[in-house]
Amino acid sequence: MTNPFIAVAAASGFVAVTLGAFGAHGLKGKITPELLNAFQTGVQYHFYHTLALLVVGLLLIRFPSERLLMTSGGLFLLGILLFCGSLYLLVLGGPRWLGPVTPLGGLCFMAGWVTLFITALRLPLP
Repeated sequence: MTNPFIAVAAASGFVAVTLGAFGAHGLKGKITPELLNAFQTGVQYHFYHTLALLVVGLLLIRFPSERLLMTSGGLFLLGILLFCGSLYLLVLGGPRWLGPVTPLGGLCFMAGWVTLFITALRLPLP
C-alpha cells in the first residue's frame, strides 16, 4: 500500500456510521436536544473529513511524493480525533477540560483544507 489513508478512511467511515446510528437510536430521548445536536455535529464533521481522507489517499496513489498531501491527511485525521472525538466524549459525560480541545480539532480541519488547496495549486495538469 502506498499510503494508509484509504484504509484509515474506510475504518473512519465505519466508525462514523456506527456512531451516527448510536446517536440516532441510542441517545435520542436520553440526552438533551442540545447535547444530541452536538453529537450529530461530531458525526457530520466526521463524515466530511472521512471523505477528505479518502480523497487524499486516492491522490497519493497518483502523486506519492507530494508531502503536503500527507500533511493534509494527517491534519484531517487529527481533526477527526480532536474535534469529533472531544464532542463525542463531552456528550457522553467526559471531563469538561475536553471543551477547549474541540476548537483545536477545528483548526486542524482548516489547516488540512489549506494544505490540500496549496497542493492542488502545485500539482501538474493532466
